[in-house]
Amino acid sequence: MTALPLRLGVNIDHVATVRNARGGVHPDPIRAAHLAVLAGADGITAHLREDRRHIRDQDMERLKRQLFVPLNFEMAATPEMVALATKLRPHASCLVPEKREERTTEGGLDIIGGAAHLRPAIQELKGAGIRVSLFVEPETDVMDAARDLGAPVVELHTGTYCEAVLEGDTAQVAHELERLRKAAAHGARIGLEIHAGHGLDLQSVRPVAAIPQIAELNIGHFLIGEAIFLGLDEAVRGMRAAMDEGRRQAGAATGFAAPGEGR
Repeated sequence: MTALPLRLGVNIDHVATVRNARGGVHPDPIRAAHLAVLAGADGITAHLREDRRHIRDQDMERLKRQLFVPLNFEMAATPEMVALATKLRPHASCLVPEKREERTTEGGLDIIGGAAHLRPAIQELKGAGIRVSLFVEPETDVMDAARDLGAPVVELHTGTYCEAVLEGDTAQVAHELERLRKAAAHGARIGLEIHAGHGLDLQSVRPVAAIPQIAELNIGHFLIGEAIFLGLDEAVRGMRAAMDEGRRQAGAATGFAAPGEGR
């Protein structure tokens, strides 16, 4: 059996955060996107927030025009954002919860309680030819709810796991990894494509990359922070290498072969 190829999506939001702190046009998030792709990113993610705190409408338009890899439009399921996405028509839209006062996305969407609100947004995006992803908590009942809503992709929230890694709480790390494994296995079994992301760094990424059903990891803040010290190209290459190492470990432990390593 062969494990799925593991893609890397690079989130460029915080290049725009630095730009907006001073105003003007530097550093340019679109330039960062091109550098990330040249260094091995398979796609680019950008989150257009209601308050435009980092990515702006013009950034999304330029990304759509200039990129030759998939663009993932991270967004809240609001009428304004759905209208912008259906006009822009990115490759994918990942629906995320959004609170005006939060510093970053906090937890996954409530797709069980919010089904009535989410269903029409999902259908409108799909009608525009956009692949819809739902940013969710890693639970099996949430996987079932995503399938029932008609979303082909889920992105598992890895933030709680990453916090446990940073705190050195080995019991919590094991618990959160098991949640991720169970959700990924169940989601793939019922026909969902499984992505994951939020808070991943070089230490925490390997065990997540080892989950064979995960097809894509979306990583941003850590890479932009590392770019200050190493350069963005080196940061992306380092993350790509860590992901690939995790995938190889999965093959050794489970009998899955990494892509290109037929058994």
